[in-house]
Order: sequence, then C-alpha cells, then structure tokens
Amino acid sequence: MTELLFGLLLLLLALFGTSLFVIIAAVALLAFFYADIDASAVIIELYRLASQPVLLAIPLFTFAGYLLAESKTPQRLVNLSRAFFSWLPGGLAIVTLISCAIFTAFTGASGVTIIALGGLLYPVLQEENYPEKFNLGILTSSGNLGLLFPPSLPIILYGLVSSTSIDKLFIAGIIPGTIMIVLLSVYSVYKMRKVHTQTEPFSGKRAWQAIKEAAWEIPLPFIILFGIYGGFFTATEAAAVTAFYVLIVEVFIYGDIDIKKGLPKVMRDSMILVGGILVILAAALGLASYMIDAEIPMQILAWMQTFITSKFAFLLVLNIFLLVVGALMDIFSAIMVVVPLIIPIAQNFGVDPVHLGVIFLANLGIGYSTPPVGMNLFIASFRFEKPIMKLYIATIPFIIILLVALAIITYIPELSLWLVR
Repeated sequence: MTELLFGLLLLLLALFGTSLFVIIAAVALLAFFYADIDASAVIIELYRLASQPVLLAIPLFTFAGYLLAESKTPQRLVNLSRAFFSWLPGGLAIVTLISCAIFTAFTGASGVTIIALGGLLYPVLQEENYPEKFNLGILTSSGNLGLLFPPSLPIILYGLVSSTSIDKLFIAGIIPGTIMIVLLSVYSVYKMRKVHTQTEPFSGKRAWQAIKEAAWEIPLPFIILFGIYGGFFTATEAAAVTAFYVLIVEVFIYGDIDIKKGLPKVMRDSMILVGGILVILAAALGLASYMIDAEIPMQILAWMQTFITSKFAFLLVLNIFLLVVGALMDIFSAIMVVVPLIIPIAQNFGVDPVHLGVIFLANLGIGYSTPPVGMNLFIASFRFEKPIMKLYIATIPFIIILLVALAIITYIPELSLWLVR
C-alpha cells in the first residue's frame, strides 16, 4: 500500500512539472530502500561514471557546439551549401537538409537547429517560392538529422551508458545518416519539380567565395574523423582538439564572439546544459543499477519471448516503442533511462550493440518530430508562429520518408556495421 502511495505521489509530481532527475532519483532510492540495499549504490554508479575518461568529451563538445551556435557559423554554413546546391530544382531544400544535419551534429540538439537555422532559412525558402507547408515540414523534421553524425553528443552519451565503443558509434552512423538525407533530398527534388522555385546558376566564383568565408570551419569534421580513425587521438582527445580549435577560430580569427562579454556567456550556458545532463545521468544510472540487480530486463525478455519469437518482430516492436519514447522524452533522458533496459534484451535477439545504437538514435530523432507530442513540433510552432495543427500536417510526408529510411537502417545492419568492420 505504501509503495502505491509513493507511486501516485511521484506521478503527481511529474504531472506538475517536477524535474525529471528528481523523479528518477526518488524512484531509484525508494527501489533500493524496499530491496534492503544501501542507498549508497546510487552514488557508487556516479563514482563509476566519473572515473571514465570519456566523460570529459561531454563538456568539451558541448562548449564547442555552443560556440558555433552563437557565432556566424550558421550563416556561413548556409552560404556554402547554397553555393553548391542552389542550381538544382529544389536545391534550397537540399541546402536546408545538409546545413541542419551538420549544425545538429555539432550542437547535439535539434531544437537549437530549428531556432538558429530556421530563422535564416525560412524567410529564404519563402522568398524563393517554396510552398509554406513544405518549408515548415522540412525545417521541423530535418532538425534531428545530425544526431547520427560525429561528434553528436547523444552518440557519446549512448556509448557511455551502454559501454559501447564511441569511436565505432561515430563511424557507424555516417551511412545511415546519409541515407536519411539522400531520401529526403530525392523527395524534395521530386516535390519541387513542378513548382516554379527560383534557382541560381552554379558560379565557381561564388562557390570559391563561400569556401574562403568558411575556410576555417570546413576542416573541422575531417579533423575529428581522421584524427580518431587515423589513430592520432581518442574521442576524448578529439573533444579537446575540437573545443580548442573552435575557440581560436570563432573568438580570435573570425571575431564573432567577444572575449569579454560573449565568451563568458557561452561558457556559462554550455556548462548549465552539461550540469543538467550529468545530474540526470547520475540519477538514471542509479535506477538502472537497481533494474539490473532486480533482473527486470530478464523479466521483460521472458515476457516478450512468449509473444515474440523472431529478430524481425523484435526490431519492429522496438522501433514502435522507441518512436513513442522519442516523442515523449528528451533524447538525453531517454538514453539514460531506456538503454540499460533494452541492451540485454536486444543482445538476446542477436542485435549488434553498435547497430542498436544507430537504431536507437534514429528512432529518438524521428520521435522528436512525430505528432502529436514530438518536442520539435512545439519548438517549430513557437519559432515560426504557426498553429501546432499546421505543423502536424506539414511534417507527415517527411516523417513517412524518415520511417522508410528507418526500416532500411533497421533491417540492413551492414549499413551501420560495414565501415566499422
């Protein structure tokens, strides 16, 4: 009876907006208390996490992402993409997809992409006669595309929580993420073929000017990838190199961020996010520790095996479940709460942990834009000042394309594992 009362109390606290880490921590502490296990088990998990060197990558990559978001990088990125793709029918849509994917990969947050790049790209799309419904749909649904590309923060968190190689996860997401962009690009070109959108002839002079403007930012993804896979540095060292490189470029070379006023603000804002992630991570790991001790994943597996007998069916159910999770929870909380539950179950069905990571992040990214409660829908509604129902209708075609891409990624594991192997 007491457990039921505590459960109802926590549910009410959650409904009234209590911070997620408080709810998770309370559940973990109560679970250990009723299991007669010392509550220090929660802190032990935090200590174990703090002892992992790769944890340093989180604040470093977050700081670099905030520097890029607060600088004029979005504008230079858009100009570079337009210089190479605006000659195509629907070329500006491809510019939108590529720009959003790259930006999200470095900021780690699709909502930031919608706010930062949406303000740049939405007026341009409107001016060049792209239909409003199409514009809203592509900007809302493309904010999550970069979650599969390095150095995406969700990839690092997934690797930490699941004890999966972050280096392998970085490279595993490249082909699946590219497939999503390609399918959306093909759809965009097809959709715009009969719409009289403005195109600009390719200009080598304009392209060269855009390259010169972004000359210091273009090498960044290659530095990370070649550095890690060339054996020059680890993921943590790559984070340090990235943070230092971006700091020098944005503050001292471009001068986009003032060292006295802008830089302290970026440092403060980025570390507030890191602090929030670490608090949730500590609470979630404590809860995960209890669930593993109580063999809850094994109990769920035993229950599932009475209904699901094949890997194909398991992956289908997993995708549906993760899409719902992605729509209801932010990606950081979802990784920390759900990953410890599904990993042992997925391994039992023979799903490679690296492939599982790609499936997991792809689902959560799509869930962000899935009606009726996907977080990106509400962010876009606020950013573009449009009714939420209009966003629902606008995103549906893009969600369908992304679900097709998800099915391909899910059932052809070699797309994730080929580069890794």
